[in-house]
Amino acid sequence: MAKLKITLVRSTSKLKKPQLATLEALGLKKKIGSSVEQNDNPQIRGMIKKVEHVIAVEEI
Repeated sequence: MAKLKITLVRSTSKLKKPQLATLEALGLKKKIGSSVEQNDNPQIRGMIKKVEHVIAVEEI
């Protein structure tokens, strides 16, 4: 199964509560530059779509 590297690249200070919850569910902390590896599946892709303006995604 393919993996995705998700990195937080923008501040989370102006995000709404559901968006913050999505970032937490992805495993990202509130620090810019923090990254996490997740399996590539439809659920993760849906969460990425909700917060794509504050993260960067790479396929591994």
